[in-house]
Amino acid sequence: MRIILFGPPGAGKGTQAKLLEDRLDVPQLSTGDMFRSAIKNKTPLGVKVNSILASGQLVSDETVVNLVGESINQAIYQKGYILDGFPRTVPQAEAFDQLLMEKDQKIDAFIILEVPDEELISRISSRGEGREDDTPDKIKVRLDVYKDETAPVKDYYEDKGICHAVDGVGTVEDIFARIMEKLPPVHKY
Repeated sequence: MRIILFGPPGAGKGTQAKLLEDRLDVPQLSTGDMFRSAIKNKTPLGVKVNSILASGQLVSDETVVNLVGESINQAIYQKGYILDGFPRTVPQAEAFDQLLMEKDQKIDAFIILEVPDEELISRISSRGEGREDDTPDKIKVRLDVYKDETAPVKDYYEDKGICHAVDGVGTVEDIFARIMEKLPPVHKY
């Protein structure tokens, strides 16, 4: 099963991806985690993207698509994955579709977590990760970037008939139950 878990910063994608990973027995693939690991380990990629992420901007489409394309070739992702944080732009979605087409694969579900801005700002401000881009001003920049560059991805997947909106407010368990209701019937366990 291949799922895209989508939504603005602070929507709970990482939390829900971990729950889906356990329930569906397919791994999470988080571009944010990959980038944070690269930054922590001071790899060439980490050095390249550190200043971009710290300013609240998005890493280039080409860099992200190449990273994900290389990752999904790993054996661990052959039976599926839960994408968290990718694709973030329509060009990324189009390039990813091309990669999948070449592999004779497709996305089974595009789940978008919908959360009001006030709730997102509160969640990000209080999550205690200590990230450089978790200040109120930078949170607003990240939300603006999401709305301008990332939200159109929802329209792209709506046109494909696999987009499912989920209310991202409530308990972790309630949100997870809503997500499970949206998955194709064959994948409900």
